[in-house]
Amino acid sequence: MNDPHSTDPETTSSAAAETSERLEPSGWHPVNVGHLVMGVAFVGLVTVWGLLSSDTVDLVDAHWLLPLPWLAAGVVGLVATILRGVGRRPGKMSGWT
Repeated sequence: MNDPHSTDPETTSSAAAETSERLEPSGWHPVNVGHLVMGVAFVGLVTVWGLLSSDTVDLVDAHWLLPLPWLAAGVVGLVATILRGVGRRPGKMSGWT
């Protein structure tokens, strides 16, 4: 009776114990910083386009508005990069850094 779907407490608990021993401490899932930065820039540029096309802001007055998506994307990228290294254990290399 080697049923793969059996709920034998001995095999279930030993398999769960082996799995929990191999798992590293978890937290947030890894974020691709490049995707995050480009997503923020895209949303910002669409917002600027929406403001300009709805005549909420005139193009003449938009000289201060156009760089904001790039600045926001840069700040988000820096924060994500800093927070990415906070939870790492010392001596454990992962990813590019």
